[in-house]
Amino acid sequence: MAMLKKKMGGKMQLDLTGPDGNAYVVLGTCSRIARQLKIDWEPIQTEATSGDYEHLLKTLQTHFGDYIDFVR
Repeated sequence: MAMLKKKMGGKMQLDLTGPDGNAYVVLGTCSRIARQLKIDWEPIQTEATSGDYEHLLKTLQTHFGDYIDFVR
């Protein structure tokens, strides 16, 4: 499971180094957050998985950047 650490400003940090940076782990983490926020996950997942890893991160940053800092 991805390690999310809460920062002072209320955002969570997702460490992309090591096993937590795996695309499936990142997708699963964002999926859970989308469910909690009642956001329709399917179109986000479709867009995120339509390209390479960098495209995935950019798409998820666009949708979840207010809630998560993706840290490398």
